[in-house]
Amino acid sequence: MVVTPNVGTAEKLAQAPRRVTILGSTGSVGTQTVDLVARDPDRFVVEALTANRNVALLAEQARQLKPKLAVVADPACYTELKDALAGTGVEAAAGPEAVAEAAARPSDWVMAAIVGAAGLEPTLAAVRRGACVAFANKEVLVCAGALMMEEVRAHGATLLPVDSEHSAIYQVFDFQRVDSVLRLILTASGGPFRTKDRAFMAAATREQAVKHPTWDMGAKISIDSATMMNKGLEIIEAHFLFGIPEPKIDVLVHPQSVVHSLVEYVDGSVLAQLGTPDMRTPIAYALGWPARIPTPAERLDLVKAATLTFEAPDPERFPALRLARAALQSGGGAPTILSAANEVAVQAFLDRRIGFLDIEKIVEGTLEALPHRPLRDLGEVRDTDAEARRMAADRVSAVGH
Repeated sequence: MVVTPNVGTAEKLAQAPRRVTILGSTGSVGTQTVDLVARDPDRFVVEALTANRNVALLAEQARQLKPKLAVVADPACYTELKDALAGTGVEAAAGPEAVAEAAARPSDWVMAAIVGAAGLEPTLAAVRRGACVAFANKEVLVCAGALMMEEVRAHGATLLPVDSEHSAIYQVFDFQRVDSVLRLILTASGGPFRTKDRAFMAAATREQAVKHPTWDMGAKISIDSATMMNKGLEIIEAHFLFGIPEPKIDVLVHPQSVVHSLVEYVDGSVLAQLGTPDMRTPIAYALGWPARIPTPAERLDLVKAATLTFEAPDPERFPALRLARAALQSGGGAPTILSAANEVAVQAFLDRRIGFLDIEKIVEGTLEALPHRPLRDLGEVRDTDAEARRMAADRVSAVGH
């Protein structure tokens, strides 16, 4: 069942200034969110910023935005952060628990931009206080989609997707008449290997794989784009976010990255959201919701764009799509296993420990080796995630040898 946007939250957010918290402020999405917030200090007041271990950038952001709290997830970095913030009036804290506590502080709007399963707990903390949560972490819904949406409903929270594809769907989706939606169409750039064969991909380097043709993203997401696992994860995310069954969620390769996704209705109408490939646009949509705010993103010039092309994804060269659909169909812990194994395998590739095509093999092998038990609570999600990571790590070691 789809969760409709919270009208009360929209009315509250219409009041300025808006108090915001940015989880993962030093990452790709986080830094762009900081940029947008800094451009309009009268509209936004910052409650808290968090980072993994980039103390230098976190401290710089804190001095600029003057939040009440700055948190670094790595406890070993606490002293460095405290010293860097001396005399600023910004409180320093460290550790995963402190990150979750930052999410639980009384801000109106939370950007959940912590990459991977590490973002689950702080995102949940924000949801449980009924906040408006902009999430750029698709793994949260992949790992615990049904449970997370239950929490959203129970606490009256609002989820605003920041992925360009889900943001596009959100903007043209009829939440009041979901039965009129025939299908969702997620667009994909095709990544850096769209036209490459399996032999080329087998020898692909880290540098080749992270060089995305249209988007500027972090390393992990760039690799997911190269394998097309990002699109597989987005199918799972869209299923939970919009309540649409997996067979009605399609993927279309669109190399120009101008059409960000589409919704087809039963009457034959197809609505799409278009824009230049700049993450500040979907971030700004979530940051300003229910209003719209200016961004420095380049304006879309359709005359200049001239030609927009579309093609079906190749399931033989990019089996990650098949793996993700199979995991969603299996249900239970299968999507959690998929996400965890993929995180481990991608990091191993980034560390040059395995080859590019080993990523999909490790994910598929882990999915086949572990049972897809129903997940009744977040404790079981964590246990399944940890078990999948151990299994995937063993497979990485076997490949490395």
